[in-house]
Amino acid sequence: MTASAVLGIAKAAKEASKKIAKLNTGVKNKALLKMAEELEKSHNLLKGENAKDLSAAEKKGLSRAMLDRLTLSEKAIKGMAQCLREVAALPDPVGNITGMWRRPNGLVVGRMRIPIGVIGIIYESRPNVTSDSAGLCLKSGNAVILRGGSEAINSNRAIANILNSACRASGAPEKAIQLLPTIERDAMVEMLKLEEYIDLIIPRGGEGLIRFVSENSRIPVIKHYKGVCHVFVDEGADMDMAMNIAFNAKVQRPGVCNAMETLLVHKNIAKKFLPLIHKKYLDAGVELRGCPETRKILKGVKEAKEEDWSAEYLDLILSVRVVEDMDEAIAHIEKYGSLHTESIVTKDYANAKRFLEDVNSSTVLVNASTRFSDGFELGLGAEIGISTTKVHAFGPMGLEELTTQKFIVYGEGQVRE
Repeated sequence: MTASAVLGIAKAAKEASKKIAKLNTGVKNKALLKMAEELEKSHNLLKGENAKDLSAAEKKGLSRAMLDRLTLSEKAIKGMAQCLREVAALPDPVGNITGMWRRPNGLVVGRMRIPIGVIGIIYESRPNVTSDSAGLCLKSGNAVILRGGSEAINSNRAIANILNSACRASGAPEKAIQLLPTIERDAMVEMLKLEEYIDLIIPRGGEGLIRFVSENSRIPVIKHYKGVCHVFVDEGADMDMAMNIAFNAKVQRPGVCNAMETLLVHKNIAKKFLPLIHKKYLDAGVELRGCPETRKILKGVKEAKEEDWSAEYLDLILSVRVVEDMDEAIAHIEKYGSLHTESIVTKDYANAKRFLEDVNSSTVLVNASTRFSDGFELGLGAEIGISTTKVHAFGPMGLEELTTQKFIVYGEGQVRE
């Protein structure tokens, strides 16, 4: 794909962004509901195109986690449609006034939410990102340029065509949603140069992709390098609750960024808790890598190397460490974590409060699985990504995070002296 072709897509997105920013909520919601309806109607087409991608991915030897992310099952297609309906049901953030105040000189000052403009999404594997991102950008009044990975090219093209058709039928600007129709890396590099037309880049994928995008972009980038998520089982935690949370956080879907990668266990509960959870993990095929104290309690467990503590396995592998107390648990998270998601299992209110306050990650939970660190699960309808940097957003990004704010000022003829 030529540089001029990429430029043409960006220019068209910029023009569409001016139209979609002014689109009323009713038209946007109509388009979103139409998109959901057409995705469900086209499930056979989508599964057929996805089968081509899966076949090619298996031949390339992609990992189990990558294949899981790539698969468009009947459930996944219904999930994509449901996300779009959820987004349609959410309040429209565009035009919201977030505060008004009067100055001593009589000026009335406020802040109003406005779209960011044109957003570029660069992602790997997951075809559902195509519809989730398109839906969130449309509702928040932004145009979007989508660049999916080569492993999902057939799936992404099919989804994008359906979404564009639904926009056209609903009165939304068709060019507000565009997919780069190529797998060439050069096209992505050209896209990253177009700061005149694209306002924000959000990469979603492995650490290598995100570092490449960050190093080559002239456009601001929202970064999420990896998800090294922890569960800390505190002294006196409810044993059944702790086992359910620790099991779900690792096993329910190990190939995603909010899966637990390290289990931290208070020393006073370790001898009782670890053998019980170890049996559940063995039955589920989880490989444990433990600290010296863990290996004293659980015979035959592999030794955890230094690099294991900062590893994002995205697989049925788990690092386990016995800690002296909460101080050591928090220090471990601070040293090895990725500012993504951490959870504490505890009955102690003061410990729960301290964990929430002292742990610096973008999502911190008490007595719940890390798997809830997800825009849909947190009530955002869907998410466009998870930011582990604190500028401009932190954590799962929904509609509000896809807007910025401008100042609005009402006067009565005031002039500055």
